[in-house]
Amino acid sequence: MSYYKILGLHDEPFSTSPDPSYFFLSSQHKAALTRLRIALNLKRGLSIIVGDVGTGKTTLSRKLSQILNEEQDVSFYMILNPYFRTQKQFLSRLVALFHAPMDPKKTSGLDYIEAVEQFLYKTGVQEKKRVVLLIDEAQLLPHYVLEILRILLNYETNEFKILQLILVGQTEMVPVLSKMPNFWDRIALKCVINPLNLAETTEVINFRLLQAGYRGEGLFTSEAIRLIHQHSCGYPRKMSILCHNLLEMLVMKDRTVVDEPLVREAVAAELRPFSGIVEPVPIVY
Repeated sequence: MSYYKILGLHDEPFSTSPDPSYFFLSSQHKAALTRLRIALNLKRGLSIIVGDVGTGKTTLSRKLSQILNEEQDVSFYMILNPYFRTQKQFLSRLVALFHAPMDPKKTSGLDYIEAVEQFLYKTGVQEKKRVVLLIDEAQLLPHYVLEILRILLNYETNEFKILQLILVGQTEMVPVLSKMPNFWDRIALKCVINPLNLAETTEVINFRLLQAGYRGEGLFTSEAIRLIHQHSCGYPRKMSILCHNLLEMLVMKDRTVVDEPLVREAVAAELRPFSGIVEPVPIVY
């Protein structure tokens, strides 16, 4: 039996997978999501979401994806691995992603760009849909891919940008984009996701437990949550990993409440260097 079922839960509450149903809308995540939806509704073009590792950017992306996929006038596309070796490789990926019609005999970079532009015109202008492309881990985008995206952002009518582009990445992306004035000036929305404060950490823990089916009270003491926030520095991913370990310890030690001593023990175990690792015995042929 899984540890969480012993605690009366139907799901793992502190998974690090980007499950939208476990996404807690903190004030800043809610603001980012609201501003994104406004920018997309107004067809403003380019939006960027930046934050440190583990601040919930990918989960925010999945939540936005869930919302947009339910809207009839949206054609939503997502790229999760943005590393491309050449411009042509990126363009071919766009053509495949958009299912853009293309003559198999025409395979130059210009042919790919024309196929993408024709798709954008047909879908965004003739069919009057919002074409949304979200690229996660965008700090990995090579300069030549950013140049292609800049070209595609130039494709517009008198009233709106045809391609709605969202770049989600780590903060290291900002200085790279700022050195490209022709790209930086096109950013219509800039959002920074920061770590959670103590009150938000408390709300996240309670929210995730509730989503997983917990109906009791006080599974985590307030002092335990304070230490969790202190150790995780408000980063949701680090918090989830620690809370997962704490619930496992709760079951293994046959305890009923996560308190301060248990958190200190879990943190000490996490920080303790690996020990007792047996060196592999070399195979002699």
